[in-house]
Amino acid sequence: MTDHFGLRVRTSSRVVRGCGPAIAVAWVLLGAGCATRNVDAEWADPQFAGHSLAGAKVFVTCQANDLAVRRICADQMAARLTELGATPVLALDTSDSGNAAQPATSLYIPAARDAGAIAILRATITPDVLLAAPGPSFGIGVGGFSGGHRSGGSFGIGVGVPLGGESGPVSTGYSANGALTDVATGRLMWTAKATTPPSTDLNQQVATLAKNVLEAARKAGMF
Repeated sequence: MTDHFGLRVRTSSRVVRGCGPAIAVAWVLLGAGCATRNVDAEWADPQFAGHSLAGAKVFVTCQANDLAVRRICADQMAARLTELGATPVLALDTSDSGNAAQPATSLYIPAARDAGAIAILRATITPDVLLAAPGPSFGIGVGGFSGGHRSGGSFGIGVGVPLGGESGPVSTGYSANGALTDVATGRLMWTAKATTPPSTDLNQQVATLAKNVLEAARKAGMF
């Protein structure tokens, strides 16, 4: 799909391609607009309104294709929980596979209960937006001329051609789906989705996602 800015977007790992400074400006403006919102979507069960987890143990599990991303996510979520007054308990991650299965949240309830946690925080980190930088190009310009004995005319031609049809480096923007589940009942208490603009600094993206997701949970009265 193409919009007025010449952006090509594909949902579910969307790809944005461009051919010049205009695209960079368009993406900066788009990123600035998104930056004003901490989360893209949020839902809460009214039954758990005012059910603060401050001072309680919260079992933390992160899902991602890469082990490194799961560990970064778990550390960042735990740090934010500590700031909110909860005590994080990290789930064991025994798999180093890039295609690790993502078990249902209910399967974590026995371990969370044994750890004395009253809630499970599950965060899923996935690629959301791919930004392809423009590749190199060259231009051809033809100057004007005048001709004829009594009359004159001029024309100009400008041609821009990408070299090899290749795009430049690709940056990835990630999203996080955070969910809080009540250990006693197995009910979903709250969930939200946050995204970050494409960047080559994945560690910072995950830190931002953890901050935005748990800040939303705080505002929803979960802490």
